[in-house]
Amino acid sequence: MSLLEMNKKRVNKFIKFLDEKNVLETRIPRAHRAFIMIKPDKLREAVTYLKNEMGFIHITTITAVDLEDKIEVIYHLTDKDLSIALKVQVPVDNPVVDSISDIMEGAPFYEREIHDLMGVVSKGHPNLTKLILPEDWPEGLYPQRKANSLQDIRKKIDGKEWSRNE
Repeated sequence: MSLLEMNKKRVNKFIKFLDEKNVLETRIPRAHRAFIMIKPDKLREAVTYLKNEMGFIHITTITAVDLEDKIEVIYHLTDKDLSIALKVQVPVDNPVVDSISDIMEGAPFYEREIHDLMGVVSKGHPNLTKLILPEDWPEGLYPQRKANSLQDIRKKIDGKEWSRNE
């Protein structure tokens, strides 16, 4: 059996566990890579299963993408043969996901990072204090959100506007 066939089988096992109605999209573009979008309320259950039952003990990062009306949060999990990008989407006006900080080592820092930069709240996280941004950064100003231009950010921080001469 090829690696691609083996990993398709593994992904299908995961989908069966989670129940197809909770899996919104699946894509396996190559042997070592899978993208799986699930319902947000299944995140903790999915990550726990991937870790405990399928051997995905390493989280390489958590990323977030502003899709304007929603934010996609992507959990990058790996084992020796497969990298899974586990995705959930949350509304941009209420970007809340359940924390996985007690399930995956390393997740607490990544959750703090997406909170700083995108405003995603990881519900249940023990300490969502600023990680990247300065302590005096304006509350509610998320620099990687599409709604915030560089001009807007500069104006909110120091009241100035960018000019070409600076």
